[in-house]
Amino acid sequence: MSEPSPIRPKRRGRLLRLGAALLVLCGVAAYLVVQYVTGGGGARGCKVVSAGEGGASYEFTPEQAVNAATIAAVGTGRNMPQRAVAIALATAIQESGLRNIDHGDRDSLGLFQQRPSQGWGTERQIMDPAYAAGIFYAHLARVPDYGSLPLTVAAQRVQRSGYPEAYAKHEPDAELLAAALTGTAAATLTCDGRPGTGVEATGPDAVRAALVRDFGRDALQETGAEVGGTAVPSPSPSPSVTATAHGRTVTVPVPDGARTDATGRGERQRGWQLAHWAVANSSALHIERVSYAGREWTAGSGGGQWHTPRAQGTGGAEQSSGAVRIVTGQ
Repeated sequence: MSEPSPIRPKRRGRLLRLGAALLVLCGVAAYLVVQYVTGGGGARGCKVVSAGEGGASYEFTPEQAVNAATIAAVGTGRNMPQRAVAIALATAIQESGLRNIDHGDRDSLGLFQQRPSQGWGTERQIMDPAYAAGIFYAHLARVPDYGSLPLTVAAQRVQRSGYPEAYAKHEPDAELLAAALTGTAAATLTCDGRPGTGVEATGPDAVRAALVRDFGRDALQETGAEVGGTAVPSPSPSPSVTATAHGRTVTVPVPDGARTDATGRGERQRGWQLAHWAVANSSALHIERVSYAGREWTAGSGGGQWHTPRAQGTGGAEQSSGAVRIVTGQ
């Protein structure tokens, strides 16, 4: 009887090792895909919860929160309704995962994967989130009855994507985000407020510049936004800027009245939009506290949840709904 050939066991072992290596590579590839879509960065950092009984929630990174807040601010600044903001958010979730990426299919760039070669703007313009959102809304506004169309149809009329049904799956998350970021749902957006690791500008002047960037000079001028205290020169026609004795508080007055804008949004909604915007930008701008309408958010306190501050020792938290107050770390 001949002895068994030692070649077959060696081949079997080699195949097993190759199979194991292939599984590891597949796992790494899957991880990278998830990181690309979600923005990476480990823990989410920010969360939006439903104001109703459904219990729906959406978790995202501080980077994604900043971009989502910009999309909403640009939309309301153009008097676009909440439905338009939801369409824009669903589109950006699908196209870029709410990340301002500098690559894509062919020459596609940015939050909405817009293409310079197709007339969306220059590369530099498209990589500016405020510009990208604005040009998206400009095209959406030309779609007849976009508000009554299915979300994926309205988005496709703007994007002309090769996957026209792709936007539909993001509609629930986009509606949840739009309700919070337009101020319809109060105290529903929270972030842990951990400072970013980049070289972002911080302090009251950086907050003011970011407000002007997202909401526009004219919109902010109407509120009389200021950083209260000692006057600091400010170029016209931007809002007046002053600094408190501690130099850390930005105050954006929100009239406590029944006035509504062209989309029917009231003053209270505008206040909550500004408050949520500040929380969304807390990591990038090193914002430590935001207060509005008797509620307060504090970075790192209880997971960054909104709460009703005690009557004493609140560090200046405002009970009135007449202003959004943003306290920076420096």
